[in-house]
Amino acid sequence: MTSVIERLRGDTPVFSVEFFPPRDEADEAVLWRAIRELEQLDPAYMSITYGAGGSSRDGTIRSIARVATETTLVPMAHLTAVNHSVAELRNVIGWYAAVGVRNILALRGDPPGDPYGEWIPHPEGLGFAEELVDLVRSLGDFCVGVSAFPYGHPRSPDLDTDTRYLVRKFNAGADFGIAQLFFEADDFLRLRDRVAAAGCDKLLIPGIMPLTTPRTLHKTIELSGVDAPRALLDRLEPLSGDAKAFRAEGLDAVTELCERLLAEGVPALHFYTFNRSKATRELVGRLGLVPARA
Repeated sequence: MTSVIERLRGDTPVFSVEFFPPRDEADEAVLWRAIRELEQLDPAYMSITYGAGGSSRDGTIRSIARVATETTLVPMAHLTAVNHSVAELRNVIGWYAAVGVRNILALRGDPPGDPYGEWIPHPEGLGFAEELVDLVRSLGDFCVGVSAFPYGHPRSPDLDTDTRYLVRKFNAGADFGIAQLFFEADDFLRLRDRVAAAGCDKLLIPGIMPLTTPRTLHKTIELSGVDAPRALLDRLEPLSGDAKAFRAEGLDAVTELCERLLAEGVPALHFYTFNRSKATRELVGRLGLVPARA
């Protein structure tokens, strides 16, 4: 099984894609349509987010196993410590390995129902992402990714503290980090500079949301934890009543963001797809990220 870090260390920039687990058969059909359409463009890897219990978790496990066995894609499975004992985490990690998944995004995870709520670890579980990284590493030859926060984790008191925690995840054995959503290239580049200044040379990949609707704009604001720049809002909000115009302007704005990142030497872009392929296909085509072999 090819590792994610191998795919990220090529001579030219690449892209990756993220999906969320299906809730029912109709969702599964939509997900697999997008997976098959994006498979043709040969992304560096694909990932599926992880729910900490019930159908969401089972959907992740089932879907990532199918990707590993039925497609040419390099799969990366998300895993969180939420509501899991160490024994349960070991079981999930072992199951991933059994179906051929050797790449894991290790996340502490958000408190159920409130991402900004108080974190209460499972009584027999783990309290920090770095502990999950260490656990995954102890169980086999996995490539491990972690999350990074351009504006700092919501519970970090300041950026210096947040950077120390990120570097601790790398020191625990993580190979690369995926930055949560942000609005301006400099927000990501400053994160990269902070990590480098801390003496860490691990790879950081920016997470990108195609801004195709007012909903995706609001979701980006929610997930980033900061207000959108006034210039971006002035550009998009007047178009909220015109779906076609909003989509066109939103994709132009994201294209400009990605072009700046690539010009600054970013080796890969990680696209959040909302289980649709059209906007991502359009963006990677504009940016010249589709490999010739695709």
